[in-house]
Amino acid sequence: MRQRILPFGDKPRLGTPMDPQQFDALRVLGLGVIFLLVVIAESIRPHALMQRPWQTNLGLWLVDTTLTRLVCGACGLVVAAWAVGAGFGALQLFDAPLWVALLISVVALDLVSCLWHWVNHHVPWLWRLHRVHHADRAFQVTTALRFHPGELLLSLPVRLSAIALIGIPVEGVLLFEIVFGAMNLVVHANFSMPEWLDRTASRVLVTPSMHRLHHAQSSTLVNRNFGTIFSVFDRGLGTIARLPAAAQFGTGVVDTDGDQQMSLLMALKSPFIPRVV
Repeated sequence: MRQRILPFGDKPRLGTPMDPQQFDALRVLGLGVIFLLVVIAESIRPHALMQRPWQTNLGLWLVDTTLTRLVCGACGLVVAAWAVGAGFGALQLFDAPLWVALLISVVALDLVSCLWHWVNHHVPWLWRLHRVHHADRAFQVTTALRFHPGELLLSLPVRLSAIALIGIPVEGVLLFEIVFGAMNLVVHANFSMPEWLDRTASRVLVTPSMHRLHHAQSSTLVNRNFGTIFSVFDRGLGTIARLPAAAQFGTGVVDTDGDQQMSLLMALKSPFIPRVV
């Protein structure tokens, strides 16, 4: 019988759920620091001068956070603990040190996210929800918080199924949530990296300039660069695109009126209004 992945010496602690409050505290603290650093970077080296639609974007974030906690809470940790404790999932088929399991966890879940993102762009009723995110014409860090709650709730079964099938440990879920959340803030930054650094980093990682292209008003570019952490998945899918980091172009879907001033209520209703496509 094969031994399951053990993260801390010879004690099978992967089967024990992390305290949800501890998980939330670590995630909020880490992402809060990244958010502040990105805001500072946007102030020092902005890509474009713009106003942030704080009210709508932060309002959506509050609604999303409340609903997902009520519906799911720390369910990702619970599923991870169950999978490892039951010896369920691909990672339980072989012995691996914790650092390998963590690396696989981040890479695998980012691939799942990339593919789910692609699906959201190509299934019309899912796009109606996801387009709320793209309706922000002021591409900047708070855009990373702008998602319709329906989209996030629909993504939960996909994420939880991936955690179970892969057999991701509790620590892997925590690490992915922090890395993915941090990169989500960074790639939405209204910030221009030096061209040489952007070009070098984009060989492996998603950069703000790459994701800015994904938010372009061009119907062609909006279906490019689906990744959040790693750019290699878009290379494999043939959906990668890149322009110079300082390139200027319009962002946001073009069929909404006054996107920067869209109210929270309108953002919540828009997927269900027939005239909005």
